[in-house]
Amino acid sequence: MTDASSSVDVSGGAGAPPRRHRLRAAGSYLGLTPFAIYVLLFLAIPTTLAVSTGFFTEDGTLTLDNVTGLFAPNVLAAFGASFFVSAVTAVVGAIVGALVCYALLGLRPDGAVRSFIDSASSVLAQFGGVMLAFAFIALMGGQGLLTLFLKDQLGINIYENGNWLYQVPGLLPVYLYFQVPLMVITFMPALQGLKLTWAEANATLGGTRLTYWTRIAIPVLAPSFLGSLLLLFANAFSSYATAAALISQGAQIVPLQIRAALVSETVLGRENMAGALALGMVVVMVVVMWGYSVLQTRTSRWQR
Repeated sequence: MTDASSSVDVSGGAGAPPRRHRLRAAGSYLGLTPFAIYVLLFLAIPTTLAVSTGFFTEDGTLTLDNVTGLFAPNVLAAFGASFFVSAVTAVVGAIVGALVCYALLGLRPDGAVRSFIDSASSVLAQFGGVMLAFAFIALMGGQGLLTLFLKDQLGINIYENGNWLYQVPGLLPVYLYFQVPLMVITFMPALQGLKLTWAEANATLGGTRLTYWTRIAIPVLAPSFLGSLLLLFANAFSSYATAAALISQGAQIVPLQIRAALVSETVLGRENMAGALALGMVVVMVVVMWGYSVLQTRTSRWQR
């Protein structure tokens, strides 16, 4: 006769998972605790404080004046300039980076050239701020090496129509410096995910190389390419340090508008306007990153 007590679930109820499974799950969540604390302290709380200040005056009174200030002509112009710089550098960086990735496919993955380019892309994608601004000033500034060479040797004055390096157009070549390597890092796995059997099947069915790219490869790569494009847009839209080092006068893009609202000595009493500007940036970034997440989900279907 079977002991009735032996059939009792030690987990405390019928259908409940064994206790060891619950402990294992708890341990998994516990391992995420340091990351969760980091996100809370350095992302969630600062973002909440920055955005929430946009709905209050300096004395703590609830107001919508800061939010309505987002529609002021100078603020709309700053958002327009930010969209312009982000869109241009994202599109150009995505195209050039995709071409570099395509060229890398012909190299051995463990070869010296491929390894060097992969390592250089990882480093250059994170190279920015004051160092990058100084490098471009030394290269393309009024007395830069390239500027003097073109002027003295070829008679080309790149600043004939004004000193554009320290304006919004000057951000384009500077941002491309780290946008192209970032595209190489993010898009290369998608290209490597193209299966050889797809090309073989296309050839077996009488398809040409053009057919393979137009009907198989490009449709498969499109979500990944567009997702990387959105990532590059978000990267440029949120960049601050490089622009702050290059453009010392004026607030021509949104991050510099936030700086001006916080430290300006000519516009007093509008420090909380920085919170409203941060709210506008958060809305844009949420939309962009949502689109990126959707496209990455579609991409993962082909990489399984």
